[in-house]
Amino acid sequence: MALNYIWIAFFLIAFVVALLRLIILQDTTIFPELVNATFEYARTGFNISLGLTGVLTLWMGFMKIAEDGGMVKLMSKAIGPFFSRLFPSLPKNHPAYGSMMMNMAANMLGLDNAATPVGLKAMREMQSLNPEKDTASNAQIMFLVLNTSGLTIIPISIMVYRAEMGAVNPADIFLPILLATFFSTLAGIIAVATVQRINLLDPVILAYLGGTTIFVAGIIYGFSKLERDQMQTVSLLLANFILFSFIITFIVKALLKKINVYESFIEGAKEGFFTAVKIIPYLVAILVGIGVFRVSGAMDYIVEGIGLLVAWMGFDTEFVGALPTALMKPLSGSGARGMMIDVMKAEGADSFVGRLSSIVQGATDTTFYVIAVYFGSVGIRKTRHAISCGLIADLAGIIAAIALGYLFFGDTLP
Repeated sequence: MALNYIWIAFFLIAFVVALLRLIILQDTTIFPELVNATFEYARTGFNISLGLTGVLTLWMGFMKIAEDGGMVKLMSKAIGPFFSRLFPSLPKNHPAYGSMMMNMAANMLGLDNAATPVGLKAMREMQSLNPEKDTASNAQIMFLVLNTSGLTIIPISIMVYRAEMGAVNPADIFLPILLATFFSTLAGIIAVATVQRINLLDPVILAYLGGTTIFVAGIIYGFSKLERDQMQTVSLLLANFILFSFIITFIVKALLKKINVYESFIEGAKEGFFTAVKIIPYLVAILVGIGVFRVSGAMDYIVEGIGLLVAWMGFDTEFVGALPTALMKPLSGSGARGMMIDVMKAEGADSFVGRLSSIVQGATDTTFYVIAVYFGSVGIRKTRHAISCGLIADLAGIIAAIALGYLFFGDTLP
């Protein structure tokens, strides 16, 4: 129901803001722009779905090979003790564990195209145990919030955009993004665990979280030994090497088990195609709502209001220039990316606000997009506490991003 009210709010707020612009500013173009936005964002949603079709077909095929060859079961056993406590409603060694592990690994490597298909597979596997098919289960909510928190070790795409915009050291935002997403993910886990009454002080949970912290610290230490201009090359190579190694491992394991690899791939690919078609209405709906909200100017007025409030309180307002990226990120990944690029164009990729926009872009994932795609793929309409917990993770990531921006690049302020 929460998504229903938010979707309605996008349209109502857009209408009120547009009406005020027409009456006060005599802006006669605003309503034609709103109508055009509905068509434009509907087309965008459909095009995104078409783009996902090929990727979903490919990766669902590979995941079917992994499942038939026994790799999913092995991965489930590896992560089972931790996930069985975070997802107490899922049976031990459930196939969803392997898909969730692959999804999180791809997200951490910054490989969004690979993360979505296996994430959708995990959601569908959890849906098979869901007694109320139109309502998100506890396990599905925890998994979705882990996705929206956007834990990223290697932010490849952001470094590429920074390089294209002329940054001297495109990878200088690597460490701040890593830390910001870590805080975002931790906040998301705590939020969901509090609502679902999951004991995070369990020794197994503490051991896994501690191990993850040590692993992240090791990544940070390893990259700190590289020259900054080497980070992008090494991270890109490492991420794609690990991903392709997964593919080869799936195939080899299936061959050893004497599985017909090609037939397994085709069977899984068919599932991917139908999943992609199913999410089109959900994706178009949420993107059109976001589009009219953005085009109406409501986002700009919110940012300007925050800037005035911050200035009135006597705080530094330099970070306000990155707020459009921060506020758009939970709504639209492409919209936030566009705003990040606009900031870098206007202020420079190596300006404080240019770097901060990059950190904010990498700090969290697109909560409403993820909800629309993941829940839409299995027909869930009642999201329960998924949105609130996801937004808590987003807020923690944004606050951490701003704090880390000042910590790492505050000396660049004029």
